[in-house]
Amino acid sequence: MLLEGKNGLILGVANKRSIAWGIAKACAREGARLALTYQGERLKENVDDLSKDLKDPILYPCDVSKDEDIASLAASVKAEIGSLDFVVHSVAFAQREELTGEFLNTSREGYRIAQDISSYSLTAVARATAPLMEGRAGSILTLSYLGGERVVPHYNVMGVAKAALEMSVRYLAADLGPRGIRVNAISAGPIKTLAAAGVGGISKMIDYYRQHAPLRRATDQDEVGDAGLFLVSSLSRGVTGEVLHVDSGFHAMAMSADLV
Repeated sequence: MLLEGKNGLILGVANKRSIAWGIAKACAREGARLALTYQGERLKENVDDLSKDLKDPILYPCDVSKDEDIASLAASVKAEIGSLDFVVHSVAFAQREELTGEFLNTSREGYRIAQDISSYSLTAVARATAPLMEGRAGSILTLSYLGGERVVPHYNVMGVAKAALEMSVRYLAADLGPRGIRVNAISAGPIKTLAAAGVGGISKMIDYYRQHAPLRRATDQDEVGDAGLFLVSSLSRGVTGEVLHVDSGFHAMAMSADLV
């Protein structure tokens, strides 16, 4: 199995529809031992129920907007697991009111929150966990979306945060490469996750992908999970600083042939 004897930390599992859970399932299938984080008691029950299907899982609370939580997480992982082979960062948040109307009206506080949680937290988590991956050909993976490259209705400030996240991947890849740690991102097509529920018109967006993506289908949680498995495993040992699109090819299109 690809990840036999490997340890992974996955941040961002909220429920069974989470992209992070899709990646967790794929990694567990290939033999990895996983630690999962949750934010608050509201989500702990969900993560606890899901973790019952994993091999010797460990759960940790973590609010990525708090440096002390991230430091405590890294210390707990070091004490209980000892080292990490990969980290999956699947965390994003923007206030609901910032995802309606025009981006022009984004508030200063709304912009700060989106950037802090959706983008900066990757750097904070990477800094705290990199020492646990040194000498183990470690891999860090984060999740993005096409709205970080192009304008997507109702994505607004989150799109700007994803653009910053993708650039962070490149800078972190440059910083951590000499330590043997790779950093990549998956830009997944729209999936009905808890986070996506805050984006207006998500169902119409998924239908549009089915009609216009080259593969003529929407994105599936499990195919993103398998792509994540590839990027945290030795199969991708020569890949870093990359944003891999898993969206049925939608990102390649300017317009559909049936429009001309």
